Amino acid sequence: MSVVILPFEAPIAELESKLHELEAFSKEQDIDVSHEINRMKVKIEETRNSIYANLTAWQKVQVARHPDRPYTMDYINTMTTDFVEIHGDRIHRDDRAIVGGFAKIDGRKVMIFGSQKGRDTKSNVECNFGCAHPEGYRKALRLMRLADKFGVPVISLIDTKGAYAGLESEERHIAEAIAVNLRESFNIKVPIICIIIGEGGSGGALGIGIGNRILMMEHAYYSVISPEGCAAILWKDRAFSDKAAEALKITGPDLIKLKLADEVIPEPTGGAHVNLAAAAENLKQAILRNLDELEGKSTEEILQDRYDKFRAMGEFEGAIA
Repeated sequence: MSVVILPFEAPIAELESKLHELEAFSKEQDIDVSHEINRMKVKIEETRNSIYANLTAWQKVQVARHPDRPYTMDYINTMTTDFVEIHGDRIHRDDRAIVGGFAKIDGRKVMIFGSQKGRDTKSNVECNFGCAHPEGYRKALRLMRLADKFGVPVISLIDTKGAYAGLESEERHIAEAIAVNLRESFNIKVPIICIIIGEGGSGGALGIGIGNRILMMEHAYYSVISPEGCAAILWKDRAFSDKAAEALKITGPDLIKLKLADEVIPEPTGGAHVNLAAAAENLKQAILRNLDELEGKSTEEILQDRYDKFRAMGEFEGAIA
């Protein structure tokens, strides 16, 4: 388990600390306490299961931001073969905040791309902490058009706090780049599956989030604004971030009820960072299952399905005063 302990994981960390002390005592004193050690391990697992089965929206946000959480390249390296990365937007430069290329999933050809964050200062600077510039979205559109040309489905993995909002983005027209992606994504004739694997923040996520299926990892979130930003606006205090997270309805089950997402992909107990192989297998099976459903449709049905999906969002019934 990662050395990074989230606040709500304190009971688990305390039990694990006691377990290590007990194991050290047993070794030093040459005393057999295996029964007590096994009992402690069972208690740790029960505690972890109980905590992760009842996470609040704010706690899920914390898991989604865990520094050891798998990123796009982790999933690509684990669940695909024959990956050929494609660089650049053919206009400005290669934005490392979005990475992708052709690959195979169980022998099936796909175009897979997504947000990429770093593990340390150097890699975070290289990929701008996962916040793409305009050229990142133009690269994503280039990849979608290549997939369309060669008739392979598109897989988009989303994990960003949002598009980069700095001066360089404004100079190179970030709003226009995202808007063009939104428009052009509806004209891509191959199936598109979008998966929020961590953070799904604002237009930065939506710029690569138009698809026939919107899937979410169990401990991911998808929101128009961060809980901290919402709390700062509504309550003038980021201390209310937990309250904002609940009100925003940003987790998988709530988004499915609102018809903004289609499926929640289960993660290993403790989060995807605890067992990358298991998380990647769950993700792969969800992708293959949805591809099987979509690839039986005609081009016209794929386009209409995507259009109808987004037109149906935001429909509510209510009494007129």
